[in-house]
Amino acid sequence: MLEHLTVETFKEKVFNFEANKEWKFEGSKPCLIDFYADWCSPCKMVAPILEDLQKEYDGKIDIYKVDTEDQRELSAIFGIRSIPSILFVPLEGQPQMAAGALPKDSFKKAFAEILKVE
Repeated sequence: MLEHLTVETFKEKVFNFEANKEWKFEGSKPCLIDFYADWCSPCKMVAPILEDLQKEYDGKIDIYKVDTEDQRELSAIFGIRSIPSILFVPLEGQPQMAAGALPKDSFKKAFAEILKVE
């Protein structure tokens, strides 16, 4: 089961936007954040792919989910206008956002290119 983030856990594990003006990743390994909603069909298509990837990349990457209906503040901070929106957060450098339901191959490519994880 993937971990669902709230504003508080997001600040601990990803980025404390109240304490930092510049991006400063709080995590110990790269992560992916899936901004989704329960009613969203493409989000439902992505969910099992992320569950598989969590098992496949266990210990190398953290995969989180943010319910855009429940966590409106987080959605607003990242300017989420369409879902699913996937945020790839490397250990070094700026995070990158991808919109839409991606196939598994695209996630793996992004893990290698953006997150530097094979």
